[in-house]
Amino acid sequence: MTDQITTDPTKPAQRMRAGSMTITIGPWIVAAIALMAMPYIFTSNSALTIMNQMWITVVFALAYNMLLGQGGMLSFGHAVYAGVGGFACMHIMNMSDLFAAMPLPVLPIFGGLFGMGLAMIVGAFSTRSAGTVFAMISLGVGELIAACSVIIVAFFGGEEGISGDRTYAMPFFGNEFLQQIDVYYLTSFWVLVSAVLMYLWSRTPVGRMANAVRDNPERAEFLGYSARWVRFYSFVASGFFAGVAGGLFAINYEILTEENLNTASSGVILLVTFLGGVGFFFGPIIGAIAFTLLQTVLSLQTELWAFYAGTLFVATVMFFPGGLAGLLMMHVPAFKLGKANLLVVPYIKTLIPAAIGVFGLCALVEMVFHFRHAATGDDEMTVFWMTFDSHTIMPWIIAVVVTAVGFGIMRMTAPAMKEAWNAANTAGGKS
Repeated sequence: MTDQITTDPTKPAQRMRAGSMTITIGPWIVAAIALMAMPYIFTSNSALTIMNQMWITVVFALAYNMLLGQGGMLSFGHAVYAGVGGFACMHIMNMSDLFAAMPLPVLPIFGGLFGMGLAMIVGAFSTRSAGTVFAMISLGVGELIAACSVIIVAFFGGEEGISGDRTYAMPFFGNEFLQQIDVYYLTSFWVLVSAVLMYLWSRTPVGRMANAVRDNPERAEFLGYSARWVRFYSFVASGFFAGVAGGLFAINYEILTEENLNTASSGVILLVTFLGGVGFFFGPIIGAIAFTLLQTVLSLQTELWAFYAGTLFVATVMFFPGGLAGLLMMHVPAFKLGKANLLVVPYIKTLIPAAIGVFGLCALVEMVFHFRHAATGDDEMTVFWMTFDSHTIMPWIIAVVVTAVGFGIMRMTAPAMKEAWNAANTAGGKS
């Protein structure tokens, strides 16, 4: 007879180990160390600005994933909660007496409270059902508030928006946040705190029931849980953290406009979350990092960065529904079986030619764009740090050959990669 390990509900230590409110501290310590070390690796102000934008997007994407990934609620207007939270923080910045008595690091809390307040109002009627009804209500509310942003000038500032100055806040241990590095550490602190709190929320009974309501609301109702109220609590919590992201945006950029809460911003965060992977907690983090790099770094190299971002999004949805995080997690079984080494050589033989083919295809796209839209007499262009005349035939031939050869080799080696994948994910045999 084998011994059975039981949990005594009267002992808090056992409840924490066996219950849902558990957290592995190691990854969070690594994340905190990485956040502190990054300014020493990327020292320029432009790099700090990009990282600040990246972390703000991470908080917003994680908040959105509380709706979509955990609760199954597709929202087309979630940017309004971040926007309203940001505008509220900007008004607090302009209240000189109040702001002078307030440390700047607490300002995102007020953004979160305003975002949560709006989410409570909207969620009272929008969370009665999910699916298409919820999506259409969210779209209507988003369009309504975006339209109000140019009508209610007293709060939204009209087309010019509202600006402020973060340095008017009460110094925090003598720090007035004059430098970009100071704002970076403030943003990093909030992204870590927000991520931990959202992760803990996903482990609570409400967070677990949000998954159940997402998958089978009728069964959750049968078990005695109100699907509407579970959706409502998730919606309100998501609105709070979206407002925190808006507050961080106000601190970092010191200006908010209608662009911060329109439908385009809501669409971007939807793209970011899907790109990273809605089925995994860390998926939106990967998506936010990838999209921010596309938006900032790639946009400096080409005017077509949005085209490439859209193509990547479509390819991800078509071929990797789990997003970039799902693509990474697909390799976990191979590592657990100790057979990941079987994939190294097939990946090199297939993915490197595929990358070369993609570069060749991108070169063709850039050449077509330059050929059609360049000014008269502007024949030279630069692609991948190579300058050439786009009106001569040789660069076109080279780009076509590179594309065809790259994808051709990929097609030849793909069957071997598939066999290696099956072998790496099958128990038994040689590792």
